[in-house]
Amino acid sequence: MADIEDTHFETGDSGASATYPMQCSALRKNGFVMLKARPCKIVEMSTSKTGKHGHAKVHLVGIDIFSGKKYEDICPSTHNMDVPHVKREDYQLTDISDDGYLSLMSDNGDLREDLKIPDGEVGAQLRSEYDAGKDILCTVLKSCGEEVVIAVKTNTALDK
Repeated sequence: MADIEDTHFETGDSGASATYPMQCSALRKNGFVMLKARPCKIVEMSTSKTGKHGHAKVHLVGIDIFSGKKYEDICPSTHNMDVPHVKREDYQLTDISDDGYLSLMSDNGDLREDLKIPDGEVGAQLRSEYDAGKDILCTVLKSCGEEVVIAVKTNTALDK
């Protein structure tokens, strides 16, 4: 019991769930939903008519917001589906380290250096614009304990 003062917690989690329930019929296109335990953006949804004794079914097609994979699911319209809490934040890019980590600054001046350069087109655009000396804003999407840079844009606010 004497070792209590040795414990140090950098950040605490409220223990809140990463998702919340929503009735299937209340979901909308371009909204978010958990498909196959992955946070997805709904790109297509259709409702089938009820059968003689059955429920109306909703057919959902979603694209994983982190990997871009396509997922499909069918669920009765009266059932609940999990919807992920999705948070979008803009950071200013200050540096790219040699091992591919981004140095990002938030609006209040906090620095974070725990995100890697994303794969694919966004990563290539980010690196080329940084090498060109442009001032870049990175849009970071956070959901279900994952974070990724989904978009980059040139910061025009500094020109004024």
